[in-house]
Amino acid sequence: MRRATMLIALLGASAQAADANPAVSAFARALRTEARGVAEVSVFFPPRANPTRTAAVLPNVSVYAGLLRRNFEVNVGGVERVAGRDATRLTLTPKVGDAARWTVWVDRAWNVPLAFEERSADGTLARRAALQQVSGVRARSRAAPVRPEGLRRAVLAAVPGLACPAGFEPVAVSVSGRGTEVQLSDGLNTLVLVLATRNVQTAPGVAARRVRAGAFVWLIGNLPARALSAALTGVRDVRPDALGTFVAPPPSKE
Repeated sequence: MRRATMLIALLGASAQAADANPAVSAFARALRTEARGVAEVSVFFPPRANPTRTAAVLPNVSVYAGLLRRNFEVNVGGVERVAGRDATRLTLTPKVGDAARWTVWVDRAWNVPLAFEERSADGTLARRAALQQVSGVRARSRAAPVRPEGLRRAVLAAVPGLACPAGFEPVAVSVSGRGTEVQLSDGLNTLVLVLATRNVQTAPGVAARRVRAGAFVWLIGNLPARALSAALTGVRDVRPDALGTFVAPPPSKE
């Protein structure tokens, strides 16, 4: 009787640990376990000369669980075959705004993604990655990304008048050759806000605005041009120093 009680308790703990949102659960599992084999990865946005490559695993997807739950409707579809394995098709549709929608195929036995695709609001395929062959799974150790508390307030102080696109929140800050970069996420999709000292030519997926002499803001990502531009229309100033300790140090060269 005691052993049966302990087993029930363990099963109950496991059930509580599993996230009720199947997409969150699968991406969380992928932080600890990955399917390996031969994957075909195609990136059509932004355009590039050679959009398709092969890899041993699927590319990492930075998933912010709380934002994903808040911003996406998840529809559980039927079972389909991916690389010879049974996978459940999940369709993730944004609840607000013009963000890209996703389809993820999750292995029914391992509960890890075997394929995913990202489509723009108009249905255009932006990115797809799918395992063509599966040799097995292996353990991995990757921390889930975390939004620093207070970052939104700091970003709005650094870029007064910024209107984050619907569903998107600041999640990280870094420095590159382009300037100070603020990553915005809705849980799955990522935009990059660049605080720069020079302008850039607008293009599909790129909006830019001159704030004052020597101060510009760019917004880059898979959103319609009107949504990108609207986010920058009210920007009144650029103050990178307001981001303070939120700026991640550059990677070590060692």
